[in-house]
Amino acid sequence: MDILICDDEALAAQRLSRLVEQLGHHVVAVASHGQQAIELTEFHQPDVVLLDIQMPEMDGLTCAEYLQQLDPMPAIVFCTAYDEHALEAFRMADGYLLKPIMQQELQQVLGRLTKINQAQLSALKQQEDMDEIKVTRQQIAAKTYRGVELIPIENIYYFLADQKYVTVRHKNGSVLIDETLKDLEQEFPEQFIRIHRNALVAVAYLDGLEVLGAGQYQVRCRELDERLAVSRRHLPSLRERIQKL
Repeated sequence: MDILICDDEALAAQRLSRLVEQLGHHVVAVASHGQQAIELTEFHQPDVVLLDIQMPEMDGLTCAEYLQQLDPMPAIVFCTAYDEHALEAFRMADGYLLKPIMQQELQQVLGRLTKINQAQLSALKQQEDMDEIKVTRQQIAAKTYRGVELIPIENIYYFLADQKYVTVRHKNGSVLIDETLKDLEQEFPEQFIRIHRNALVAVAYLDGLEVLGAGQYQVRCRELDERLAVSRRHLPSLRERIQKL
């Protein structure tokens, strides 16, 4: 892991750096006070900050409050000779070590944080994989009496919500799917536009707006005789999208 050390005592910082390197981790920077630690953390984005508490200019507790607002936020481990700070430090930090720091205790704390880091990376990889699957989906699957029917996205005119199901109107008819308009809208933001709380229309098939009077509008779709109601809330974004076609 990448680790930043903050300690106003140069000898203590040097000793801690050696211990960290001996355990197979990388010290990206050493700070001598809290403000410097914040600046170096923003620049290097370490996984862990080993932070002394009593320091000039800005103490470790104040520094930790700032570090917890960063994105990404590093893990914080306090290293201090003053155990009266322990209770407050435990509430704020991911670990706490009393000086003189023993290598075995440091290894235990960093080992635990390494496991947490690996779990976070695994979760992020899974999310990225899911996002990739969503982006590359080219068909909508619908269960019908004929079995599972796969409808190409480019063949869909619109999605229309009705209670817990969504109707998919496509070139060969209509089917019901058990998905939500919200999820479909998020997955296909370029291909479909919301025109009503219960309807998404394919941008590729938009043919224009029709005025019904009294401020009411409906949308025309190419290849269809049907018309779909447009809500006042979604009218401006629909007009803008049509103008770009």
